[in-house]
Amino acid sequence: MTKKVLLTISGLHIMEMAGDDSEESEPIEVITPASYYLKNGKHYILYDEVMEGSSKVTKNKIKITGNEALEIIKSGATSSHMVFEKNRMNATSYETPYGEIQVGVFTKSMCVEESEDYIGVEVEYGLDVNSESVADCHISLSVRPGNARVL
Repeated sequence: MTKKVLLTISGLHIMEMAGDDSEESEPIEVITPASYYLKNGKHYILYDEVMEGSSKVTKNKIKITGNEALEIIKSGATSSHMVFEKNRMNATSYETPYGEIQVGVFTKSMCVEESEDYIGVEVEYGLDVNSESVADCHISLSVRPGNARVL
């Protein structure tokens, strides 16, 4: 894999609406240039994120340890260290410009696909905020060489 890559992050949060049986889904997708390196068998992807309506930057590091763990580390305008490990609950503080919240993620499934010019990660997890379940979530990461076309 090249050092300069194209990172695609797709996510879906499915939230139950209070007081009824309906659900609301919130899809997101980000496509951004990133840097990639492999160290001690672990994949690292680095990219910057600019907050909407602001010039503040959040530095992001994604660390992929085979099918064992995915870590997303944010520092700057927001900061957190989210760890996704299959069948485990991991909690962290998520600091935003508006205050800090306690976030928990329970990883239900995780699948990592690797080839010479592609890394794909699929994660299904439950999201807790301040010890209350708020959503079932899906995140999908795709890493391709910087000159690759987005499918």
